[in-house]
Amino acid sequence: MSIQLPITFDDVARAASGLADVAHQTPVFTSRALDERTGATVWCKCENLQRAGSFKFRGAYNAISRLTPGQRRNGVVAFSSGNHAQAVALAARMLDTTALIVMPEDAPVAKRMATLAYGAEIVTFDRYTDDRFAITDALAADRGLTLIPPYDHPDVIAGQGSVAIEFLGRVGGLDALVVPIGGGAQLAGCATVLASLSPETRAIGVETEAGDKNRRSLRAGTRIRIPVPRTIADGVTGEVPGELTFAINSRHVDEVITVTDAEILDAMVFLFDRMKLVAEPTGALAVAALLSGRLRLPGRRVGVIISGGNIDTGQFTRLLSSSPAHAESVA
Repeated sequence: MSIQLPITFDDVARAASGLADVAHQTPVFTSRALDERTGATVWCKCENLQRAGSFKFRGAYNAISRLTPGQRRNGVVAFSSGNHAQAVALAARMLDTTALIVMPEDAPVAKRMATLAYGAEIVTFDRYTDDRFAITDALAADRGLTLIPPYDHPDVIAGQGSVAIEFLGRVGGLDALVVPIGGGAQLAGCATVLASLSPETRAIGVETEAGDKNRRSLRAGTRIRIPVPRTIADGVTGEVPGELTFAINSRHVDEVITVTDAEILDAMVFLFDRMKLVAEPTGALAVAALLSGRLRLPGRRVGVIISGGNIDTGQFTRLLSSSPAHAESVA
């Protein structure tokens, strides 16, 4: 018996239509140096140039746009280390509602300041000791707010998947689409699109070696909870894959690759030095998998998503200066 998944391609297509005049249709860049390093023909979809600095805007706007008038009057609440926070804050402002964000107290300063600048209220928590779900649920109940989760929501997943419709429309068929993965919504949305429009394309996720919850879960056939990982990729530090996203990814995703923080740094250096692109650590995960050789696709047509660029100058400089690749490039 076939199990019905949380979203269909039609849900993603509907989200893409609603986002057409709102989200940026982000550019697709190529690099001869990247092709030479990997032996593949690679296209980079630059969601680091999306509104609010990441792909998260797509899901946040789609979800909030589908709320009832009453829900919008009361406002929304979300938990996030930064990118979803900014996306919800901006989408809420655009859709005439308010946003309360539950954010780790050690979230990057640039992400916290941008969230405030979009008009949101912030409540902080300790990501290593506090339960963000319990805090968010209590605030939602107390204030009558509607929760907009960062990944485990059908409208969020559908919105994130709109990037794959754009990508395929721009470059045509791909042998593989490589996507950063944390909670799993972007990969789940993209994999849903691939299953309908390009079933021969492999859907591949990339996460940190320190936080390999998705790889473990897909191998085990059930969601695995891990300790909160310590990694420079602050956007993928959750402990467990989403329930809805795991249902989709376990059906449609071919493989999940892991990379180290050092490999992420090397990818950030490459993107900056060779392609003039600023990517935050999480945003560089897919490129890191190719450059490190952990994912080898010689001779193949490969799409990668650079998922975000929200990093301040100070952090960007500190991280890149610690990379041997950067030291070699300026020697």
